[in-house]
Amino acid sequence: MVQKDHYQVLIVGGGTGGITVAAQLHKSQKIPDIAVIEPSEKLYYQPIWTLVGAGVFPKEVSERETKEFVPADVVWIKDKVAQFDPEKNNLTTEAGKVIGYDYLIVAAGIQLDWDKIPGLKESIGKNGVCSNYSYQTVGSTWESIRNFQGGNAIFTQPDTPIKCGGAPQKICYLAEHYFRKSGVREKSTITFALPQGVIFGVKKYADALVEVAKKKGIGVKYQHNLTELRSDKKEAIFRKVDTGEDVVMKYDMIHVTPPMSAPDFLKKSPIASENGWVDVNKDTLQHNRYENIFAVGDCSSLPTSKTAAAIRKQAPVLVHNLLSKINGAPLDDSYDGYTACPIVTGYGSLILAEFDYDKNPKETFPFDQAQERYSMYVMKAYMLPRMYWHGMLRGRV
Repeated sequence: MVQKDHYQVLIVGGGTGGITVAAQLHKSQKIPDIAVIEPSEKLYYQPIWTLVGAGVFPKEVSERETKEFVPADVVWIKDKVAQFDPEKNNLTTEAGKVIGYDYLIVAAGIQLDWDKIPGLKESIGKNGVCSNYSYQTVGSTWESIRNFQGGNAIFTQPDTPIKCGGAPQKICYLAEHYFRKSGVREKSTITFALPQGVIFGVKKYADALVEVAKKKGIGVKYQHNLTELRSDKKEAIFRKVDTGEDVVMKYDMIHVTPPMSAPDFLKKSPIASENGWVDVNKDTLQHNRYENIFAVGDCSSLPTSKTAAAIRKQAPVLVHNLLSKINGAPLDDSYDGYTACPIVTGYGSLILAEFDYDKNPKETFPFDQAQERYSMYVMKAYMLPRMYWHGMLRGRV
């Protein structure tokens, strides 16, 4: 399809948020002129990486070709955004092309800041250092878990917003389960270190997860933020948030969740908030200063957990309000902050956390979702990926 220099709707980002919104707009048949800017030829179902890291699935199950999911008649621009000029309703790509728009949707995802922890980037995949947080590194987690012969295993969480707030502890629970199955648990010490003062942000699920950790004999170190890795000595340096004191922990295996932030090209742009995220109204998803700009997903300033489940609820609100804006009608649909985090607690068990902006549980099923269940594990492992590929990314609400 021939690329133009102006589109009615221009979408920045062709990941979960961008493709979902593009598909819903395309299905509406109300906007014939849509383009998506996305450099990657691959799409990833990232929630499955927890189970890939635990050896349940090969990483290839998480990968598809982007071209399979860009809707027909939507122009795919294989490029990156270099800068925004919202006053002129255009942006410039890294290839130097200036593209104008009537309406802009930003769905640029989140950036992994491996460099923020000295010693991390060069250590991943070596000497027991691993991470589930990219397609390139997720295999290192399973290698580390299955080859672990005992000693100190540490699992970390950073002090920044991250993809799925519960994910760093999921792999900790799975590793503990595997160590029991492989006969090395009795000679192992397992630590989950996090800078926050609670194990999870919603009390109902936090109470349940504290009990899970206690039952598994996992030491939870609150107020501990990883600041450096000395992989040659197998030492992890943590700063205690409450006292500023540095604590050195020896490890035989360490799973690191890297710090994350808004993508650099957004941070320095006029559409960003002080924290770098796209500055949008938390109810309507419309930009707080530029009325023809909207944002969805991880790159947005929405004060909720950054998950695919959140995008599933955000996308129809954005689409409805965008169409209302185009038609001169009030933006009368509202997003309540719903998000979900299926917290795997072992091979075959899961707590399904669902909640809104106010941290109130907003549960789907007619039972207590804070209890570990096999049925919810099956949903996580087998049903949700199908819903993602065949539902969300095809524009089905």
